[in-house]
Amino acid sequence: MRKNTLKYIVLVLLATTVLAVHAKKDQKIEPSYAWTIDEPLGDRTETEIDTSFVNYHLIAVPTSPSIAYATTGNMGAPGEDQIFFNRDSYNDFFFENSLAAWLHSTDSHVFYNTRIPMKLLSHTTGGNKYSNQDRTMVTFSGNAGKRLQIGANLDYIYSKGSYEHQADKNFQWNLGGSYTGDRYELQTFFNHYAFTTKENGGITDDRYITDPAEVQGGDTRVDNKSIPTRLTSSESNMQGTHFFFNNRYKVGFYRYVRDSIKTDSIISKTYVPVTSFIWTLDYRDGRHRFTNKSASEDAAFFKNTYLSAAGTADTTRYMQLTNTVGISMLEGFNKWAKFGFSAYAYHQLYRQTMQCEVEEGTVIADGLDPIPASIPRVSTENRFYAGAKLSKTQGSLLHYTANVELGVAGGVEGDLFADGDIDTQFKMLGDTVTIRGYGAFSTACQSSMLYQFASNHYIWDLDLAKTTRMRVGGELDLPFSGTNINVGYETLKNYTYFGNDNTPTQYGDMLSVFSATLKQDLSFRALHWDNEVTYQTSSNQQVLPLPKIALYSNLYLQFLVAKVLHVQLGVDCNYYTSYYAPRYNPATMTFHTQDEIKCGDFMFMNAYANFRLKKARFFVMYSHANGKIFGGDNYFSSPHYPLNPRCFRLGVSVDFTN
Repeated sequence: MRKNTLKYIVLVLLATTVLAVHAKKDQKIEPSYAWTIDEPLGDRTETEIDTSFVNYHLIAVPTSPSIAYATTGNMGAPGEDQIFFNRDSYNDFFFENSLAAWLHSTDSHVFYNTRIPMKLLSHTTGGNKYSNQDRTMVTFSGNAGKRLQIGANLDYIYSKGSYEHQADKNFQWNLGGSYTGDRYELQTFFNHYAFTTKENGGITDDRYITDPAEVQGGDTRVDNKSIPTRLTSSESNMQGTHFFFNNRYKVGFYRYVRDSIKTDSIISKTYVPVTSFIWTLDYRDGRHRFTNKSASEDAAFFKNTYLSAAGTADTTRYMQLTNTVGISMLEGFNKWAKFGFSAYAYHQLYRQTMQCEVEEGTVIADGLDPIPASIPRVSTENRFYAGAKLSKTQGSLLHYTANVELGVAGGVEGDLFADGDIDTQFKMLGDTVTIRGYGAFSTACQSSMLYQFASNHYIWDLDLAKTTRMRVGGELDLPFSGTNINVGYETLKNYTYFGNDNTPTQYGDMLSVFSATLKQDLSFRALHWDNEVTYQTSSNQQVLPLPKIALYSNLYLQFLVAKVLHVQLGVDCNYYTSYYAPRYNPATMTFHTQDEIKCGDFMFMNAYANFRLKKARFFVMYSHANGKIFGGDNYFSSPHYPLNPRCFRLGVSVDFTN
């Protein structure tokens, strides 16, 4: 306890020292501009660096990725978004899906163009020496001239967890850069991650949380670290790399501005691109390893064992290399070019490597189950796609984007992906009102590992049909009243999911999901009340169970002290209704359906104070402040995996820009 207290004191002293130093400076450190990129053509979307102190405390809340998030409970641990419209389909390496909230990706990587080097450092901590939860993030970006930019990021999570055999150690770093010339543009980044998760299989008896007196002979006090777990010698290891290299050569003309009054000399010239030629290289690889050193726990936890009765040491790998070429006619090069148009094609080489090659019907050793399918150790696919994109992003009245992509060869023939959105904006009561409509249609094969997979406890070879999906929706944004409404409806045919038996299952009938989200922010002087509520319903709760209502509410005071210290002081609350939440499978890092245990119907509240002084942000928070007091004791977001109990946390983020 003394070491943990000392850690807090040192962190507070560091923050205080930094604040004192930076309080004497008054510099503009915002980047000139920042952007993210879309695959596969590298189109840019403007964004901003996150320097807001409002709700900064959420960075230390493990369930912050969504207002309804099924998770094993620890920071950086596997989880699945239970707001269906936010959920991604399974990718070719489905182990990554449960870690999507923590993995850096093409969509989330931010490029900056800064006048002066930008250096951001943040650190959060909480818990005691047995359950500490630490996260350190570093961001750097600098320019060599106005065209060339380089950057680097580091994200390190080290969390022992509130329960035994639950620790996470997630480390990822990336390097990136961009060059923006008149004719040539380049955008690239390299990301590497290495995640280690101790797998405890959940606690053995939920009553340690819901009714400790009953399971402990009348004693209501619980040492969370002493609660027995189903697994004690298991862990998952994930490693992977992602290299993205986007090139664009622009053909166009110079537009000159002349001095017509005096000498007719050229005052300035601007290059106006008309057509772009694009090449993108995208390389990804990953390795998943699941180990369990206890043979007895292996046999008790898993239904089948195929390869070894002495424990488990599964390894699965994948590699994916994509080359894209495209041509784009750019919007706005003259008054008649009211939209942009792009056409592209790409080849994708995919390879997956299983633990070993197995043959149906064989029994590797006495006491093991017979192999249920023949699976090759290595399989390779060559896929070919073609696509086109139409967009209008300039102007104030109407914007739209439409994209269509077709599988041509390599086992993806007939795959079709189409999506688009359209919006219009107009002034009302001094603000800009936005009305947006969106839609998407797809019919596509499943990701490769859903067809064939081999490991010690799960082997399958499935004949899955293509899944057809259609989604339509609309959004209304009213800034003057702090209101945002988003309503959508989706139908699915041959929906594929992990069923009760922990293996991929396909629902052949039609499935539909309706979702409506209201965000309403209210304020009166220093008092603010921000709310988000989602209503969603699935036509088949056995196949696709969803919480019908999920909400997040945040009541706080926001004010300024001595004209320099910004303060946000408040309490937030997360709640969703009871439903048959998905159960987590440690061997495949997937969430699957179950019909035995309901989760939800509890409140998770945080009391917090966020601050900003000059170029530093910091917070103090009492997380799950209502725990064991009111709001329900059944705080499980996934069966047998309780969320964190009450805990004090704090964090600081400083910009060290000179």
